[in-house]
Amino acid sequence: MNSQRLRDEIALREASLTDAHREFDAGELDEATFDAIVAREEAALRRAREALPKVAEPVAKVRRRRTSRLVVALSCFAFAAVGLVWINVSLRQAGTSQTGGVVVNRAQQISQLLNEGQADVSTGNDIAALAAYAKVLTLDPHNPVALTETGWLDFSAGSASRSSAVVAQALSLLRSAVHYGPNDPATHLYYAIVATVTPHNEALARQQFRLFLTLHPSQVQRAVAAPYLRALRVKS
Repeated sequence: MNSQRLRDEIALREASLTDAHREFDAGELDEATFDAIVAREEAALRRAREALPKVAEPVAKVRRRRTSRLVVALSCFAFAAVGLVWINVSLRQAGTSQTGGVVVNRAQQISQLLNEGQADVSTGNDIAALAAYAKVLTLDPHNPVALTETGWLDFSAGSASRSSAVVAQALSLLRSAVHYGPNDPATHLYYAIVATVTPHNEALARQQFRLFLTLHPSQVQRAVAAPYLRALRVKS
């Protein structure tokens, strides 16, 4: 990461902290979410400021780390006939070009928050991930990645707590994700898996898996879908 990108990251983190304080004061964030955001941003700021003088890091190493932040590692909780799966979601990185300044525009902020949300999910920090995705949806209520990830996390929580209301909310979010991201195979994959393991949604699951297969999913996504396709007898 060069010095300009570090300065841009510092500016973004400081802006995120300012937003968090404003939203907490306005009652838009609860204390737990606010504390999680502050802890995350302050830790990231410390790392960025410490790294600022050390800009000679090999480019290949930096690129590998940036790529790893774009991979979501999601663990599907234990249902009958449902094992652990790893789901890869490619983020849309709109508006990430460098301008040479420290002003963070809306698209850059969304991209940064999506990256952070996926990194939080991969380390099991669901509270921080939900906070990041909530901020994305404040900036862009129709963002399919944030809708999908929020729906999946809500579904996991609702199923673990046996809350039908939370599961219903999760299905609604995933339905919106498919509506606003109809050409993204990942949105259909998440929705189809959730439909498979919820009552009375077998027809919906088949429909979503068939749409998923028409969108040229990656080999990883196909591997995740394979056991569900077999269970539902959907030809791949």
